[in-house]
Amino acid sequence: MPEPLRVLLVDDEAPARSLLREYLGAHDGVQVIGECANGFEAVKAITEQRPDLVFLDVQMPKLDGFEVLELVAPEPGAPAVIFCTAYDEYALRAFEVHAVDYLLKPFGPERFGKALAAARGHGAPSPSASPAGAALAATARGQGRFAERVVVRDGAQVHVIPAELVDYVEAQDDYVALHAAGRSHLKHQTLAELAEVLDPERFVRIHRSYLVNVDRIARVELLAKDQRVVILRDGRQLPVSRSGHDRLREQWS
Repeated sequence: MPEPLRVLLVDDEAPARSLLREYLGAHDGVQVIGECANGFEAVKAITEQRPDLVFLDVQMPKLDGFEVLELVAPEPGAPAVIFCTAYDEYALRAFEVHAVDYLLKPFGPERFGKALAAARGHGAPSPSASPAGAALAATARGQGRFAERVVVRDGAQVHVIPAELVDYVEAQDDYVALHAAGRSHLKHQTLAELAEVLDPERFVRIHRSYLVNVDRIARVELLAKDQRVVILRDGRQLPVSRSGHDRLREQWS
């Protein structure tokens, strides 16, 4: 006998989760392994239980569906996803991040069955087919909008950091260290990717390894010819490259 399809239900409304359970009950070879009422619970459950398929609402408290996907998609064995929402404006974005299907509420058992059949034939998403976290985040926001917060996963825990609280960001190989409110958070993302999603009016790439919030800058000091450092309000010093200084002069004085 083939292994059952292990399914996780994520929706902040209990009646919506109950309906999904009812519809799934009419299909063989399916095992509901859990329910989540918000994005934090979803990230934890996906990380720990490794479902094959997630029915994922878009608009939820704490984290929305796209942010959940941003945090779990880069992991090996990431689940297939079917978005379920009452808002049709997210449909294009859902398919851009390789969702199996998009169920627009209210939907009936026949439409649900087609989505489930598509998921059964979909198989596990390959790493090459899954967009990177930066691409997911950009898709979730929509064109021309910048991130108002950064989500960081630490094991099964999730930290939501308002962009305005970030002091500076430091590149660390394939990761970035976000320094905010006296704490550091490590995120699996490149500095170039993060720089693209943050507001360039607020954040400036001053060095190949540093991105700084201009509101935190106290002054810029010249150490030697073409060698400068940024002094932050808390006294921390960050190196400034020649091209970084040119960008900084455009944004900060």
